[in-house]
Amino acid sequence: MRDRQVSIPPEYLQGAVHRALQEDAGRGDVTTEAIVPANAQGAAVIIAKAAGIICGLSPCEACFRTLDPDLVFTVKTEDGRAVEPGAIVADIEGRLRPILTAERAALNFLQRLSGIATLTARFVERVQGTKAVILDTRKTTPGLRLFEKYAVRCGGGHNHRFGLDDGILIKDNHTDAAGGVGEAVRRMRAAQGKRPLPIEVEVEALDQIEVALAAGAAMLLLDNFSVDDLRRAVDLVEGRAELEASGGVTLESVRAVAETGVDYISVGRLTHSAPALDLSLEVTRVTSPDSAPAA
Repeated sequence: MRDRQVSIPPEYLQGAVHRALQEDAGRGDVTTEAIVPANAQGAAVIIAKAAGIICGLSPCEACFRTLDPDLVFTVKTEDGRAVEPGAIVADIEGRLRPILTAERAALNFLQRLSGIATLTARFVERVQGTKAVILDTRKTTPGLRLFEKYAVRCGGGHNHRFGLDDGILIKDNHTDAAGGVGEAVRRMRAAQGKRPLPIEVEVEALDQIEVALAAGAAMLLLDNFSVDDLRRAVDLVEGRAELEASGGVTLESVRAVAETGVDYISVGRLTHSAPALDLSLEVTRVTSPDSAPAA
């Protein structure tokens, strides 16, 4: 399996931030604009309310600085670092209006990505001492895949395919459409150029393993296998292909899956069901001018 570092282009980051701010603020923050004077200065801190792994500081900062480039955003930790309740994650200083207007969009990025990193770290911890590698999937939030796969890396996990264009995975629907595993692999090989990618094939039962190997699969996705059948699959394959276990893996079951001897364990819940890490923004200083709030 290929595994590459996540690269988040500046235009991808800024596009996501602009969409988030537009979604939240729309035509303006009517509450803040009515209550807070336009030239009021202030300071705020982002505080961890729960233990976890921080991730998402770049889009968080970009939310504030997109609304006001003069805001001073000072990080107190870094992506991939663990924090305890009460830890200060970042300080923000400057005009109070943009701090308050950007608050929710900024926290949404930071809480979401920190939640993914935190859950990933828990899965990785459960399989320590085995050879199993924790992988993510393509079950990501539309438009946020690079961020979420980056968060998996911050939690110690690894990335599976980023998209349909950078890896081959022949699934059951492909096999059905081709009329069988052998024909699906044959068509895949015929379509590849001079630098063919390794072929991964999904199997749903032990009796499909030899068929897939004979067809030329370099990696097998063992879909919803029981722990006993995973052990049998490892014995049957005898190192002839890499093995990925997938389907319904939880924190409670992942250790048993890892101990079967599989190479990889893919976990969709890392990105589709990770709870947000509890973080909050609290204003710590307000310097109110004598002028009345702007209309």
